[in-house]
Amino acid sequence: MWGRAAIAGMALRPDATKRELHSSSQRAENRGRICAPPFPSLNRAGTKGNQGENAGSNLLMGVEVTRLPNGLTIATDTMPHVESVALGIWVKAGARNEAPDRHGIAHLLEHMAFKGTENRTAWQIASDIENVGGEINATTSVETTSYYARVLRNDMPLAIDILSDILTASKFDEGELEREKQVIMQEIGAAHDTPDDIVFDRFTETAYRHQPIGRAILGEPETVMSFTSDDLRQYMQEQYSADRMVVTAAGGIDHDEFVREVEKRLGSFRPHNTAPTLDLAHYVGGDFRENRELMDAQVLIGFEGRAYHVRDFYASQLLSMILGGGMSSRLFQEVREKRGLCYSVYAFHWGFSDTGLFGIHAATGRDELVELVPVIIDELHKAANSIGIEEVDRARAQYRASLLMSQESAASRAGQIARQFLLYGRPVENSELLDRLSLITPERLTDLAGRLFLNNKPTIAGVGPVGRLMSFDRLTDALSTNAHTRTIAV
Repeated sequence: MWGRAAIAGMALRPDATKRELHSSSQRAENRGRICAPPFPSLNRAGTKGNQGENAGSNLLMGVEVTRLPNGLTIATDTMPHVESVALGIWVKAGARNEAPDRHGIAHLLEHMAFKGTENRTAWQIASDIENVGGEINATTSVETTSYYARVLRNDMPLAIDILSDILTASKFDEGELEREKQVIMQEIGAAHDTPDDIVFDRFTETAYRHQPIGRAILGEPETVMSFTSDDLRQYMQEQYSADRMVVTAAGGIDHDEFVREVEKRLGSFRPHNTAPTLDLAHYVGGDFRENRELMDAQVLIGFEGRAYHVRDFYASQLLSMILGGGMSSRLFQEVREKRGLCYSVYAFHWGFSDTGLFGIHAATGRDELVELVPVIIDELHKAANSIGIEEVDRARAQYRASLLMSQESAASRAGQIARQFLLYGRPVENSELLDRLSLITPERLTDLAGRLFLNNKPTIAGVGPVGRLMSFDRLTDALSTNAHTRTIAV
């Protein structure tokens, strides 16, 4: 619900899970540690609440912020003429926070939160919110977990009561736990039966081999089936605390009323915990291939990207749009429109807190695969050689439109505020983001393309009829500055 839009610099992430989908095909979010914010100033500031710092206003509407004494951040974005409210509790803890023998526990905890509390049965959690026409859900990503709802404005107290209840009073009943494990086994099985799910999972595992940041969020059957209720309680005790949580709301919301409702329920939530320090991610790269008897091959080619706090993060976002961000992009035009080599091709840049991944995904036939990869390599070399100002302007316009269109959705706004606080510690002006984009020149993007794509170890993942996929060594050699001719013979 909130993960669809690429808002406020949040690249689309193919690895978040949502409860209603029961697969990892709906993907969003970011990974890693929260680093120092790259935005040192606010353009227009206002204050509210106990401490008052970090309250600011966005381009379209103001964001009001209150921090409770226990460290909990509460932020609202009021849309006066909207009848609904989107609200959520975001926790800076996800799959990356799991110990190796706890792989999948963050996702299981999210599922179990809806299976009954000391105050409500699982049926009551669902029926209470749906009796007023509302919606409730949750999402697990690699570094965050979010619990959220959407209701009419007068039903906000009920929604925050339910969300707070599942965070503070979940029972983790053993019978419910065993049933939910079986549900997740089906979810894992469905993901393994879906080639594009598998290729993305193996892509991240290969890029960050033997690291939590590279593991699939759903977990592995042997670890998931081993978890007990005490394991869930211990993980929650270690990772969930007020200083690692943000409560946001957008739409027809009154800030003071919202703060009162949240403080009644979460004002005494434990202020901090002793969560283990995360290790820095280390990009490794490498090669993964799984031959399957399928009609089409799913292929990913990737490189180490840029973290959120790095200067080149937004330049990497624009570069991904120029290469494969729409029907006018270089890859779409050259690979699909001119050559007809695939039905799907796009580029993406995932910004994490301490690393990044730049990738190109294509779905193509067995025979077309032979020509497809050399054409993609050629386009990467071309990007490192020349990018036109008209392409940069078009990418900026795409980014700006996506950002501002997302402001029409209360759910997008609430998610945007939460992500900004978890990443940067404060709300970020839309104008501030757009100003940063305006400073990016074609020359800077060309230089960045050379540094990203050439003379670096790539990550390759292929699933399907990939027997004719270019070898890893040959592809790596073709991405050197000296090995490529500008004409491809096929």
